Amino acid sequence: MPAFDEMRPENSGLRQPYQKYQAWIDEQDPARLTEKMQDAERVFRRTGITFAVYGEDAAAERLIPFDIVPRILSGQEWRRLMQGIEQRVQALNAFLDDIYHRQEIIKAGRVPRELIANNEAFLPEMIGVRPPGGVYTHIIGTDIVRTAEDEFFVLEDNARTPSGVSYMLENRETMMQLFPELFQRIKVRPVANYPQLLRQSLAAVKPEGCEGSPRIAVLTPGSFNSAYFEHAFLADQMGVELVEGQDLRVIDGHVAMRTTQGYKRIDVLYRRVDDAFLDPMTFRPDSALGVPGIMDVYRAGKITIANAPGTGIADDKAIYSYMPEIIEFYTGRKALLPNIETYRCSEPSSLSYVLDHLHELVVKEVHGSGGYGMLVGPASSKKEREAFADKLKAKPSNYIAQPTLSLSTCPILTEAGLAPRHVDLRPFVLVSDRIQIVPGGLTRVALKEGSLVVNSSQGGGTKDTWILDD
Repeated sequence: MPAFDEMRPENSGLRQPYQKYQAWIDEQDPARLTEKMQDAERVFRRTGITFAVYGEDAAAERLIPFDIVPRILSGQEWRRLMQGIEQRVQALNAFLDDIYHRQEIIKAGRVPRELIANNEAFLPEMIGVRPPGGVYTHIIGTDIVRTAEDEFFVLEDNARTPSGVSYMLENRETMMQLFPELFQRIKVRPVANYPQLLRQSLAAVKPEGCEGSPRIAVLTPGSFNSAYFEHAFLADQMGVELVEGQDLRVIDGHVAMRTTQGYKRIDVLYRRVDDAFLDPMTFRPDSALGVPGIMDVYRAGKITIANAPGTGIADDKAIYSYMPEIIEFYTGRKALLPNIETYRCSEPSSLSYVLDHLHELVVKEVHGSGGYGMLVGPASSKKEREAFADKLKAKPSNYIAQPTLSLSTCPILTEAGLAPRHVDLRPFVLVSDRIQIVPGGLTRVALKEGSLVVNSSQGGGTKDTWILDD
């Protein structure tokens, strides 16, 4: 069965969200569009929108391929997604608060105790700790895939340090530079205010004892991190300091930042450093990326860390398989956005099924990300499946498996004209005293024909995502 094409589904012609865009593109000279693609690449290169790929020469950064054909969703489609995402985010925050306090969901038998207790993403150091404002997941990126006109599924929740929002913003900025006339013809909801919303959202969860406007900083592991461009970009756009662990220290029970006028107190830290490296006195003693003693300050309620330490368990892929139960437990309603059917390889019956059907499943590491450590069964060789089967048998609890979905496609511009390629969508959610979802997100696209892997680290590209103002 062919994949659902969001612009031109098989046998039903041009979809309504794309009608004005199609009328515009019919007027365009193909040579001009090719020239605009080259212009976009020059813009990205000049702006420095690159990323490093781990395992490669640190100096050899890549340019993320950008396609100039936008992905377009109607306002009605977006409202439906927003409702489902908001419900999911509420449930995730309630789940995190519960497992670090009363653990009612475990007592009720809805989530196995060992799944929490034996999970390396669960931090015992957070038991009994409630973050300022009661918010654990301040920034979430929810990955969504589409399989039909009215079928959307959540692929995964990114609740630790979700990345990609800078590409969403730069994609829009680039499109507005290249095609200003398009935005006059088509009413597209703006995304440019995201940095301001992020700053306001972070300020709204300042520590209880903080008076006046809080001092906010972005904590980066440094320029060799694959997402360093984004760390610097967001700090600049918010008008806050970009700091590394060596710029911070604990003074008189507070975290302080080194400045030319001496050390200044930090109230809110948007950290892009993983839990294990956050505090060498609490976690990895060999970490040079974090701040010694910051967890003591945090537990004392003297600083807000976004996202809260220990949130990683909420986007663990083994936990993902329980999300329908988690959502119903905390909201009292069925999930508005369903999960993809998921097999837990830790369960003997599921492991047996997965081993027998490796050729048709996607198998992922429960802590994996970026498209690494996974097997796409239909695209794999017999030798690859045999090697992966050995990994599964050796440590089944490290994996989950899912059916290979026929992801929807959107057109990209190729030398031969428009051609369909598979896509997913990562909308970005801000949580403070309210939940805000920016109207758009990062559309990732598999640039190779037939490929289902959209990750930039695996050869994927990005598109501007348009939400129509209707």
